[in-house]
Amino acid sequence: MDAAQPKEFNAAALAQVAPALQGIIDQGALSGAVTLVWRKGEVIQTHALGHRDIEGGQPMTRDTLFRIASMTKPVTSIAVMMLIEEGKLKLDDPVSRWLPELANMQVLKDPTGPVDATVPAAREITVEDLLTHRSGLAYGFTSMGPIAYAHEEKLGNALANPHSPDAWLKALGELPLTYQPGERFHYSHATDVLGFLVARIEGKTIGEVLQARIFGPLGMADTSFWVPPEKRERMAKLYQAPPEGALKDVSFPHTPTPPAFEGGGGGLVSTADDYLRFARMMLGRGEVDGVRLVKPETLELMAANRLTDEQRGHGFMGMPFWLSQGFGLGLSMILDAEKHQWMGAGAEGAYGWPGAFGTWWQADPANDMILIFLIQDSMPLGPEAVTAMQGQRPTGRIGGPMFQKIVYAALG
Repeated sequence: MDAAQPKEFNAAALAQVAPALQGIIDQGALSGAVTLVWRKGEVIQTHALGHRDIEGGQPMTRDTLFRIASMTKPVTSIAVMMLIEEGKLKLDDPVSRWLPELANMQVLKDPTGPVDATVPAAREITVEDLLTHRSGLAYGFTSMGPIAYAHEEKLGNALANPHSPDAWLKALGELPLTYQPGERFHYSHATDVLGFLVARIEGKTIGEVLQARIFGPLGMADTSFWVPPEKRERMAKLYQAPPEGALKDVSFPHTPTPPAFEGGGGGLVSTADDYLRFARMMLGRGEVDGVRLVKPETLELMAANRLTDEQRGHGFMGMPFWLSQGFGLGLSMILDAEKHQWMGAGAEGAYGWPGAFGTWWQADPANDMILIFLIQDSMPLGPEAVTAMQGQRPTGRIGGPMFQKIVYAALG
């Protein structure tokens, strides 16, 4: 084949997705999955395997609702970039201009040391710091030592938060930063902060902003921070794989009304087809089906690596995550496709960001392709989660890399 010709799928090879994932489900490591492969303007393959509710005997369906956790982050980041395009804020703006709770921050002398041993921050946190997770903020589950427990005590669960936005921001501002602003990538509540920044600038909740600016225009009718009663039957249960025995239902309880805290860093619920609309907009450099959200150069900015070589030398959640990847404005991207084989598959320049419950997506400009993989597999989200995950029973998350490798192998 001429190398200049676009690759086409080997149908027999692509057909291996379903039996491979079904094998994991049959072993009891995964309740079910919804997968989707889109390429060159059409859905090439979609599967709904296993159950969204094991006890209730409800099968996975293409329209099953999933908690997409940190797949929320690129959505919130697009909202931020829309405001930047409109001149309402700039990348180098100090966020304390709108969020005085984050002014005059203190920084830990030792990232794993006492929370009261601090020095003043060398400078203010900027919008770019938040978009690149170089703000010095933290998550309890990405931290080690006293600061991890301080986050849990003051802020509560990262994805089931009881506070109002104002109360939460006040509590966050009372915690020290783990690192100096701009020093290094440290995965954190930064995108939650960005959501509340957008909300304050626009004078609306972040949910209202996303609905008006993104979900409504793109036709994402099933994506929100709250699932109304009439849609709950479609919701996938969240399962945990204990050291032995059957999967355990650890689903978050539904609330009777929309929550006060809408986490722009991880609170959205969505479906495969809804997120496909968002991913197609991203792959379309800000536009899909005649609807433009941001300029092409904005997408190019987001999908370009901003981490230094030194910053990429640090691990992430106990893994050499940056061996093959970089991070831009709310997105990670593949910088070396060959090195990336250790954790999945993708072409150079492909980008996305996964979710804590095993959800994953990737837009691949080189192959004009989008992959979406949705499961509900619980992971530790409390203090020192990296340690807690060591020695755990393998879970259905292995299905994500398997899905990626099968699809890319089918491209030849």
